[in-house]
Amino acid sequence: MKELPIACTLDSMTLDARREQLLGGLISCVLERIEIPDGYRVRFQSDNGVLTRIASGVETERRCCKFLTFRLTAEPDDGAIWLEVSGPPGTREFLRAVFNF
Repeated sequence: MKELPIACTLDSMTLDARREQLLGGLISCVLERIEIPDGYRVRFQSDNGVLTRIASGVETERRCCKFLTFRLTAEPDDGAIWLEVSGPPGTREFLRAVFNF
């Protein structure tokens, strides 16, 4: 696999709009945030529609932040939903700076 730069390909106006609409909505639903070596692991409550919103967010982010790796876990019996977002060294700092993660 080739090494991808730790950068978002969106211009600042588009990134601001996305942060407010898509990412801001998801980040406000986070119940717990855990730092992992190359990113974050976040827990969401299994509210109606949150899994679809997370999947949509991942699909969108994969287009502009190509260096990110996403792992989604849905616990049994309507348990918590975990999303792990990671990448090469520097990813955690990128997420914190760009997305207020």
